[in-house]
Amino acid sequence: MTAHPSHLTSKLLFALFSRLHLYIGLFVGPFILIAALSGIAYLLSPPLEEWLYHDTLYGVTQGEPQSLAEQIAAAQRHLGAPTLPSAVRPAPALGDTTRLMFSESGLGPSEHRALFIDPITLKVTGDTTVYGTSGILPLRTSIDHFHRQLLMGDVGRLYSELAASWLWLSALGGVILLWMRQRHALKTLSAAHTTRRRHATLGLALSLGLLFFSATGLTWSQWAGGNIAELRNVWGWNTPSASTALIDTDDQAPDEHAEHHRHMAMVSSTITLEDFDRALSAAQAAGLTASRLQLSPPASENQAWRVAEIDRRWPTQVDQVALHPHSMAVTDQTDFETFPLAAKLTRWGIDLHMGVLFGLVNQVMLALIAAGLVTLMGWGYAMAWRRLRKASGQRFPTVSEPWLLLPIKAKLSVLLVAIALGVVLPVLGVSLACFIVIDALRWAIKKRYTASSLNAHH
Repeated sequence: MTAHPSHLTSKLLFALFSRLHLYIGLFVGPFILIAALSGIAYLLSPPLEEWLYHDTLYGVTQGEPQSLAEQIAAAQRHLGAPTLPSAVRPAPALGDTTRLMFSESGLGPSEHRALFIDPITLKVTGDTTVYGTSGILPLRTSIDHFHRQLLMGDVGRLYSELAASWLWLSALGGVILLWMRQRHALKTLSAAHTTRRRHATLGLALSLGLLFFSATGLTWSQWAGGNIAELRNVWGWNTPSASTALIDTDDQAPDEHAEHHRHMAMVSSTITLEDFDRALSAAQAAGLTASRLQLSPPASENQAWRVAEIDRRWPTQVDQVALHPHSMAVTDQTDFETFPLAAKLTRWGIDLHMGVLFGLVNQVMLALIAAGLVTLMGWGYAMAWRRLRKASGQRFPTVSEPWLLLPIKAKLSVLLVAIALGVVLPVLGVSLACFIVIDALRWAIKKRYTASSLNAHH
């Protein structure tokens, strides 16, 4: 009695997905493993950073804090030059230090030289390089760079994008395989049955977390991240930001690249030390209530000040105001409460991925999910090793075999999905194309070897 065509198609799809799941684990798994282990190190690094840089981050707790102007003057004496900071983060609480960030040549993208000032004694407690909008210190910067690009720059970013591109597909594929196995009562009598059951159960439990890791990780990627940014722009998912563009007396158009120039240029020469205190007072009067603020002075006369809340813990405080450089009147303002839901979800997703949103609880939960992923990888390689030993030198099965037996409609459906994924996720598309070529060559060699063996037998 022949099998029903739909049942046969289901079995072929199961074979196709299970073999693809196997090869994702074998060849992309090492990259996912590195991302998971380095991610755990990053998530657990804040307490170590607090201990290592304690004398930099904290000052005395007795006394009256000095003005920002006096703190900046102390930093200028340390520098030996009247340089103005490109950003200032006032001490959020008594006992904390103020962070003054300077743009200097020789620093990498998103890097600043930071001087830490005790607001009470005006002592310089630290002079180091900080990175990114979160202003992480050298220890966590090194771990972050290793996690994202293996300390290899833009070329290394391909590793993390490869891992993030395939992670969601592997997790979702595992859930589908578990569902298909239970639906069709596809049971295994091999010695790896217990390991496979544990692998499937843990994978199902971690699936949402792994999908979250993959989706949010792709937002930082080089190629897929660009596509995601374009989609966010088209759909209006971008996080609103207060515009610092001003129209001068000659009615010139605002500089659309002001933020890029802000990172590279010096602060406007018209800014005085007292303006920092004026900007802080004006921003607080305009409704910025967070204890963690960043003041960014204009880089030219055609720009306004930007003062932004930078507390991304729950509840999120990221409101911003733009202030006229002379009158300190509000020229533009953003309020997180009025953000579109998609923009809020984007903000929360990124902060959750970084372990910021819920602090220590957030960091521990993400570290446990990453540790679970490492366990999944270990069980997966154990099953692959047992399968290799059982094969006794025979070649692993190819994906081409079940693919060629699929009906034309199923082939077209799988092909269209693969093409769409390759366009949206270019690194996944290129790596999948390479895998298809190698798998097809393996299938052709295996077929020729089988044919030669049959001819020799006859």
